[in-house]
Amino acid sequence: MEYRRDETAERRRGAGWGDIVAFCEWSREQKGRNIFQIRVSVAWHEARGSPSVLNCTKLGASDVACAGAFGGARLGAEQARMPRVSEHTETTGNWDMKMKRLGRTDIMVSELCLGTMTFGTQTPEHDAHRQLDLALDAGLNFLDTAEMYPVNPVRAETVGRSEEIIGNWIAKSGRRADYVVATKHSGEGLDAVRNGAPISGATLNSTIEGSLKRLKTDCIDLYQFHWPNRGSYCFRRNWDYDPGTSGMTRSDVVANMEEVMEGLKAQVDKGNIRAFGLSNDSAWGTAQWLALAEKTGGPRVSTIQNEYSLLYRMYDTDLAELSHYEDVGLLTYSPLATGLLTGKYQNGQQPEGSRLAVSLEHGGGDLGGRLTARAGAAVAAYLEIAERHGLDPVHMALAWCNTRPFMASSIFGATTEAQLSRILAGKDVTLTDAVLADINAAHRAHPMPF
Repeated sequence: MEYRRDETAERRRGAGWGDIVAFCEWSREQKGRNIFQIRVSVAWHEARGSPSVLNCTKLGASDVACAGAFGGARLGAEQARMPRVSEHTETTGNWDMKMKRLGRTDIMVSELCLGTMTFGTQTPEHDAHRQLDLALDAGLNFLDTAEMYPVNPVRAETVGRSEEIIGNWIAKSGRRADYVVATKHSGEGLDAVRNGAPISGATLNSTIEGSLKRLKTDCIDLYQFHWPNRGSYCFRRNWDYDPGTSGMTRSDVVANMEEVMEGLKAQVDKGNIRAFGLSNDSAWGTAQWLALAEKTGGPRVSTIQNEYSLLYRMYDTDLAELSHYEDVGLLTYSPLATGLLTGKYQNGQQPEGSRLAVSLEHGGGDLGGRLTARAGAAVAAYLEIAERHGLDPVHMALAWCNTRPFMASSIFGATTEAQLSRILAGKDVTLTDAVLADINAAHRAHPMPF
């Protein structure tokens, strides 16, 4: 379903819960969605501000998201509140994946998120559309993309192609309401996008409008900054990171943030974005954005999309504390460490069509600095744990990520349908205390392998 801002706004002004249920029932009938049983607690604040708490059952797979859109989360100018879904949601049927809240918003997402950075390079459009269908069928409701995608490699002529492929699926399927859609604005220094221009108030409007057009939607659920203008210790730069080399003073950084925050507020007021997130950022940077949102009334940081896996646990200290106290969830990317944790690259293997093989064709070859001798030893330890406990190492790695207290969702990528099916087969895997103890011991033995 494509949301029409003006119509939604008009309906919201006089809407009560009955109208929202009717709207969702209509959506389900129109789109033929599967019905499942869900029990939710909803706190709905009417126009006069008087709350009423209702229980409802037999909603469609996207009815909560549908009600949220209808309820005005997209209508920042009205400061309307979405129906609030209880943390104790009970479901039966095919939508049985645990859902988590994004920050302090009312956006609920599945523990697993479909990454799309190969859509348009390694993954052709037809296969990408098949993945979007299969992920929904398995209970996922969350997908992540970026204006710069696809990768491997990033080229000016393919920038935006992944968003276009998703948009084509939305137009063809009519299932926009079934996915929470996240995308990203590239930071400074990527020549293929705006000639490397930094994130600014001047770039924000045209970049968001471009993503909306390619995605064939009129609202982005989660809008993220791919990396900060001032630079980052991510992408293996932690080994020699020096913030003093950014060329920016504190005043420069804060002034840029203030300008951009004003632009974000305008985008929320237009209904173009629902929530705001960061990526490849630090505790200091996130804290500045949080303070600025509190000062200005702009959108609060809801999530940070940083790398995190059994092999890369830099989030475990300062950012973990920030997540706890500020309700900023981690969206981990590379939870399988670019495939290392599958074991397919052990002992020098280079499977045909793999990310490593494709990177080698384009002058790469170390998986972004991850392919080290120490990483091989660490992977061997985790593979042994999985084998000893009768687990698929892919399922173990993803299940472990979702045991972490700060985790909002784990973003995985699958080049092929077979890879996706393997991942989805483990969506209900849980880890015993014995497995977790063995993982902790392996981490102590193999810290920071890349």
